[in-house]
Amino acid sequence: MKALQSHAAGGPETLTLDDVPDPVAGPGQVVIKIKACAINFPDTLMIRDMYQFKPARPFAPGGEIAGVIESVGEGVTGWSVGDGVIAGTGNGGLAEKIALDAGRLFALPEGVDFETGASLLMTYGTTIHGLLDRGHLKAGETLLVLGAAGGVGIAGIELGKAFGARVIAAVSSEDKAAIAREAGADDLVIYPRAPFDKDQSKALAEAFKAACGPGGANVVYDVVGGDYSEPALRAIAWEGRFLVVGFPAGIARMPLNLTLLKSCDICGVFWGAFTAREPERNAAQVAELFALLKAGKIRPRISARYPLAGGADAIALLADRKATGKVVVTME
Repeated sequence: MKALQSHAAGGPETLTLDDVPDPVAGPGQVVIKIKACAINFPDTLMIRDMYQFKPARPFAPGGEIAGVIESVGEGVTGWSVGDGVIAGTGNGGLAEKIALDAGRLFALPEGVDFETGASLLMTYGTTIHGLLDRGHLKAGETLLVLGAAGGVGIAGIELGKAFGARVIAAVSSEDKAAIAREAGADDLVIYPRAPFDKDQSKALAEAFKAACGPGGANVVYDVVGGDYSEPALRAIAWEGRFLVVGFPAGIARMPLNLTLLKSCDICGVFWGAFTAREPERNAAQVAELFALLKAGKIRPRISARYPLAGGADAIALLADRKATGKVVVTME
């Protein structure tokens, strides 16, 4: 079979399309013929050895997939050859097949195509965990979403609205603002490109405050980091919750005196570790996502599609912060 693999730390250009042996289902495992693999920000980091998890090389990036079960290993119950499934893989998704523990699988919902299924778990799973478990978002509160036109940002808008929040979307262009509006944002802030000097940072903080209103943002969903984080923290409400989700603009250095002045919390959102530590709670949240998808309250927006041979270009698109919505690699 074919797999797009990382043999040494580096950017997307270092990936190679290799012939590798087909996987075999061990006890408790199934082999999945992958139909689609969504690209996410951790993929851009993992190939550079900059992510929390560092797989042994060579490895294929790609952390969430949809496909069809091709074979079932000893001791597996509840799954059969031909079942459509989705799964979080951590890595290994940019390949034609993968062997996974059966406990990591979810049934592909009826009527959902493979590309949509592959685009659901990581972005929406991260976001439902972040907003509810870490951000304790309540109906009627104000949610400020940074990077609101990307896959995770759109999930933030849609789930924020589904949970009854007023959602302020922060984006970097008019084109991205249109995407955020379509996703349901109540108001928008278009920010300039970082880095910011002191006056620019203050101006952005004032723009966030004006959009959020006098009470400020009860929850900030920060998918961006870098120079954008501090202005957002300055717009937070009393006892607000600032959620740290990702760092495509760099790791922010936050003035902690602001947490005292606002009596607010800065909370990390690490969905991957949450799924491993609390699989039952994660499964319940995935079931809630399926219900929201069926009700039409969430819908992954797939903005770019690539073949497996173009998987490096898909990762580069995300790494260069040019993606809007989800980027998907299809195997056929």
